[in-house]
Amino acid sequence: MWGGRFAAGPSAIMREINASIPFDKALWGQDIAASKAHVAMLGAQAIISADDAAKIAAGLDQVAAEYAAQGVPEDWDLEDIHMTTESRLAELIGPVAGRLHTARSRNDQVATDFRLWVRDMLDQTDAGLQALQVALVTRADEHAASIMPGFTHLQTAQPVTLGHHLLAYYEMVRRDRSRLAAARVRMNECPLGAAALAGTGFPIDRHATAAALGFDRPTANSLDSVSDRDFALDFLMAAAQISLHLSRLAEEFIIWASQPFGFVVLPDSLSTGSSIMPQKKNPDAAELVRGHAGRIVGSLTSLIITMKGLPLAYSKYMQDDKPPVFEAASLLALSIAAMTGMVAEARFRNQRMRAAAELGYATATDLADWLVRQADIPFRQAHHITGTAVRLAESRGIALDQLPLADLQEIDPRIDQRVFAALSVEASVAARVSHGGTAPAQVAQRVAQARRDLGLES
Repeated sequence: MWGGRFAAGPSAIMREINASIPFDKALWGQDIAASKAHVAMLGAQAIISADDAAKIAAGLDQVAAEYAAQGVPEDWDLEDIHMTTESRLAELIGPVAGRLHTARSRNDQVATDFRLWVRDMLDQTDAGLQALQVALVTRADEHAASIMPGFTHLQTAQPVTLGHHLLAYYEMVRRDRSRLAAARVRMNECPLGAAALAGTGFPIDRHATAAALGFDRPTANSLDSVSDRDFALDFLMAAAQISLHLSRLAEEFIIWASQPFGFVVLPDSLSTGSSIMPQKKNPDAAELVRGHAGRIVGSLTSLIITMKGLPLAYSKYMQDDKPPVFEAASLLALSIAAMTGMVAEARFRNQRMRAAAELGYATATDLADWLVRQADIPFRQAHHITGTAVRLAESRGIALDQLPLADLQEIDPRIDQRVFAALSVEASVAARVSHGGTAPAQVAQRVAQARRDLGLES
């Protein structure tokens, strides 16, 4: 392909370090699509004959059929998917295959193929996240009134509902999907026709190829077109954020499934056993999701460092752009699927969660709030009174609502019998009716809105 300039071929080391076909063969579908759009434009613009354009298009269809049936062959002498396809096309239709590369460089070709691939991954990732949202909303609806302890610092804080807790992850995923949508808008411009770096003197129609490939428009600057990998970084940045959210959800399931908590029974299909301890049921899928997050963040870091300080336009450094993106996309898809299955199939132990919510004086804030509302006591003073009551209950090893009224009145005489109605965990969650609060009524409203947003009901 470039031998005319060289008196000898590459060394074995150069051949091995230069070849990208082992990984960029994943782009074959996008490469065929972009080539078909390009040759159709060449024919329409009379840059090549209509007959040659038809032969090339038919040949590309045959190559695509072979790849689909047999996979992409790896001939390292051909370096990459682009030359692999062009070589096979020449074997099928003869020298006319050489006209395909008119007004095109591998620089704009790979930039186009890679954008198409990343765009597909954005769409697939979004679909996976939508399925996770459906699972979260479905289980939140089921557990809108299921009481569990809410934590800060992993210490019991206040009672919440499991539905409210699951909807917190729905909100995280909603933001994740907005990042994917924004990335898709930014990247949906077509580099094809930028050629090596300066454009071309042929009368090409870049708007036609952009439209044929589903882009909004062609890119505006040929130098930027072939050197830009922002779209890949945008995907990796979104993937890293998604993986962080998934890792948080995974860790919650890991903790909840442990015997000291016992809030959830994980599905057998997403758990493993031990080779020596028959009783073990390990949350390995969730643990691997947490581990994958580190690798996905590492992929982002890898591409950031690769692109740092590169002068315009294309440099061979950029051949290393694809492996981290391919790896991150694969790991992310697995992680999303695993956590979707975990949410959908886990069995929550409502009584165990409710019992845990009664521990740790989780309704202490409710006592303070009652003092503010019913006794007109400033909150800071109410906080101090409540802390004294907690210390007394703790010294006796009993819950707040088990303290005799006389003892509470000794702490502050303004406390009366009505306070006990506010100290149950049910009363605590029911009182949190502010917008976005944990009250079952609020959870039900948010579930209904989420179902409408997801198109689950009209």
